[in-house]
Amino acid sequence: MSKRIVVLDGYTLNPGDLSWSGLQALGDCTIFERTPPSQVIPRAAGAEIILTNKTPIDRAMIHHGLPDLQYIGVLATGFNIVDTQSARERRIPVTNVPAYGVQSVAQMTFAHILELTQRVGHHAASVREGEWNRCLDFCYWEHPLIELEDATIGIVGYGRIGQAVARLAQAFGMRVMAVRSSEEPGVGDGVEFAALEEVLKQSDVISLHCPLTEDTQHLINAERLKLMKATAFMVNTSRGPLVDEAALASALNEGRLAGAGVDVLEVEPPRSQSPLYTAKNCYVTPHIAWATRAARKRLMRIAVENIQNFVNGAPTNVVN
Repeated sequence: MSKRIVVLDGYTLNPGDLSWSGLQALGDCTIFERTPPSQVIPRAAGAEIILTNKTPIDRAMIHHGLPDLQYIGVLATGFNIVDTQSARERRIPVTNVPAYGVQSVAQMTFAHILELTQRVGHHAASVREGEWNRCLDFCYWEHPLIELEDATIGIVGYGRIGQAVARLAQAFGMRVMAVRSSEEPGVGDGVEFAALEEVLKQSDVISLHCPLTEDTQHLINAERLKLMKATAFMVNTSRGPLVDEAALASALNEGRLAGAGVDVLEVEPPRSQSPLYTAKNCYVTPHIAWATRAARKRLMRIAVENIQNFVNGAPTNVVN
């Protein structure tokens, strides 16, 4: 039976380089590029299926505003923008799309690591500004260049993305330490598992890959930053609120940390200037680790399959 489907904020998934045809084949489909919270109920009125990426779906919408609602699909892995408990109370499945961007996020993680250690962007810009033409020697470098082999990377969160980052790190000859959900130390596949504090103390690079929960909010705070080497780098391609931005900026500006690369911030889009924008040796990218065309195409396919499976009575990737 055909369903009425409303996509509340489809632009970031598909700014025009993908096709909505797979979704449109499933029913009467209306796609909005963006939807402010005040417009969710009027736009989704009568819809049995709604898809959202970052548009919040709260208790009032679920219990009172959208009586025809049968299914909520999140066009992402994180699903904290939906009140999953309220959906559960109405027996509405909430689905997400896990693992679609594993390789893309791992690749972006190393893009930040390589920028911090090789300064490709900085040196390319300095050449464009004429520094090489004025140089007395055949080469120059304006920041220390750091080899990754034998350096230690600490991976906080050892799920699919953390494991993909570990494999890349091993290809560079790095020693890999990791913090996983199990508290038990140990070694597996050449990876040393230890408690967070120990990983922070020993690592030359810390890379965050854990979900955002009450327990992980500001996981990296002023006290934990003090455990890190002054020569170490911090990379966050996971969730912005894992890091206390003010504490990280202070550590960078005071020379207690050598550099940071972040693809996520505590508030997105930031409505005021983050302290990380002007922090020393800090690179901020606009939450694009997930956004390769290959990853978005995969996300689209899985989101459609989730709906097909729901319609067929066997929902998949249900998070509530």
